[in-house]
Amino acid sequence: MVLGHMCCGIVDESLMARVGSDQYLEGLKLPYVREMDFTGKPLKGMIYVDPDGVSEDEDLQNWVEWCMAFVKKLPPK
Repeated sequence: MVLGHMCCGIVDESLMARVGSDQYLEGLKLPYVREMDFTGKPLKGMIYVDPDGVSEDEDLQNWVEWCMAFVKKLPPK
């Protein structure tokens, strides 16, 4: 959580990343990424990154920074 907003986390073995609706399609084009369908249908703005996509510290850091950049633009709750 950042400023009261969901930012990123782990669901099973995948990273759940909040990238925002404007960057959603861009994120889906990246390796090891798939739609977040936690509710049975895709949640626009949220994606899953499979474990291979965050296996290196630098990869995980890049994802967290991307999520943080989006969430910091949102008004605090």
